[in-house]
Amino acid sequence: MGRVVRLSGAAPEAIELAIDPLPAGAPAIVTYRAAAAGSPAGLVEAILRELEQVAIEVFPAWLPDAQGIETSGGAAVPAVRALALRLGAGTSHFGPFLADLAEQALRRRGGAPRFSPEVRVVGLARVLAASFGRSRTALLVHVPDDLSPAGEEVLVAAGEWLANHGGLGVWLSGAPLTTVDRVSAVTVALTADLASLAGPAPGLRERGRAAAVTYPAVAGLPHPSSPSERALEAALAPCSWAAGRGWNQTYQSHPLANPIRLDLWWPVERCVVEVDGPEHCAPPRFASDRRRDVRLQLDGFAVLRFTNDQVADDVTAVVSQIEQLLRARRLGTLEGQRDAEE
Repeated sequence: MGRVVRLSGAAPEAIELAIDPLPAGAPAIVTYRAAAAGSPAGLVEAILRELEQVAIEVFPAWLPDAQGIETSGGAAVPAVRALALRLGAGTSHFGPFLADLAEQALRRRGGAPRFSPEVRVVGLARVLAASFGRSRTALLVHVPDDLSPAGEEVLVAAGEWLANHGGLGVWLSGAPLTTVDRVSAVTVALTADLASLAGPAPGLRERGRAAAVTYPAVAGLPHPSSPSERALEAALAPCSWAAGRGWNQTYQSHPLANPIRLDLWWPVERCVVEVDGPEHCAPPRFASDRRRDVRLQLDGFAVLRFTNDQVADDVTAVVSQIEQLLRARRLGTLEGQRDAEE
């Protein structure tokens, strides 16, 4: 942590699969798809703005006492600022920065920076780590294939600034550095199933991976950056039959198996619902999904998969299919219990 390293021995897509869910002992990891920038300062500012947006989206994970405070009402902003200042007074967080960030998060929009980049990077590193129950934060950077020598220098210099001033781990993956030679290389050792996965399908990123930043899900909630997950939860919330569900929970078949993150599940009925974006069409993700589904089915789970488009186009139909599955599983459980009693 706190330095720039080059990850070798694995494709970025395979590394992303390996850190979902976050391994035990790992920092909170935010993935950044780098683009050309004119200066290190300009790239640092772009990254800080992205990290601030992540902090806004995952709120109130880093300020749990703010859970339930509504955006409406004149007392909301003073209340959330007071909570942030109280947290800052009792922890290593800088209270004034935290209060401003909490206000922005409550309003669901960022504002013009009031603090220096040095204050912001430290504050954001701490906030993001706290959001995922980790002690540190790392930035996994996808290095683009077409980066110029000057662009490489800008990227590495910006990474060094983030590491030195914010204690961030900055992990470079993807295209090799051809001109900057001061970055240490670290070989990534993946499990055999992940190491064997190929790279993304041509054109996939143009079709569906425009987001500059991705980050882990917060356990218990729909992913903040997924409109599909949030829309599905909104449709399920009024349904009494949908009780018992959990969002973005980790499941492990046995102690030696790799844990997997489930978008949505009903543990009692052993039902899993996955909501897939276009990245799931890429060979690494597609192959990983099939292996996950087989493992879950062998463990007695029923798995339903829907695309983002299906949820957006007809969430009522999606909810109906989930209801049919749950009712069938519950009926099967009751019949099994009756048979056992007889």
